[in-house]
Amino acid sequence: MVFGAFDGFHPGHLDFFRQAKKFGDFLIVSVGTDKNVEKIKGKKPLFSEEERLDLVANLKIVDRAVLGAAHDFYVQIKQQAPDVICLGYDQWSTEKEVTSNLRGVGLLNTEVYRLKPYSADRAKSTIVKNLSVDF
Repeated sequence: MVFGAFDGFHPGHLDFFRQAKKFGDFLIVSVGTDKNVEKIKGKKPLFSEEERLDLVANLKIVDRAVLGAAHDFYVQIKQQAPDVICLGYDQWSTEKEVTSNLRGVGLLNTEVYRLKPYSADRAKSTIVKNLSVDF
């Protein structure tokens, strides 16, 4: 299971999914709500949660796409009961913190891994959003 905004989808996101898929045979992607994306990133997403969820759900590599929880993230994670959670290289939670919180909701065997960046200077959403393109 992985988590993210997936706003301004780019090759780094796809690489994130590919890396995560190596840890299992069923990939669950939790797409952040508009409110949580704005809270975490400090600005509204370019695309709505419905648009981002639809985009992610239609990728062949993704087995299940869910809209992220509005408040209690670990209750949603417990409902999905993943064997593995993969964190992006730039996600703020530590592996230890996530593991502890998982134990707190009864997920005693879920493993947590930190994935590597694709190419931080080429495929970060903030960089993609700042590109100026004339059509």
